[in-house]
Amino acid sequence: MSVTRFIAIAGFITAALVAVVMEWTARREGSRIPRLGDIAGAIMRYEVGGLPVGRLALLGFWFWCGWHFLAR
Repeated sequence: MSVTRFIAIAGFITAALVAVVMEWTARREGSRIPRLGDIAGAIMRYEVGGLPVGRLALLGFWFWCGWHFLAR
């Protein structure tokens, strides 16, 4: 395995762990950190001139994730 591949995998694992810790922290009693679902809901409500820009952004994000992680 090359060093750059190892760094990329380590970076994605670190990002996933940070996301899990942030979600766990957000679910504690009295936490002021929004949950991931709350953030996604706020993004999905975002519109510009009647165009659901937030929904398109999330769709584009999921497409990017699928393309990079599932297409080989």
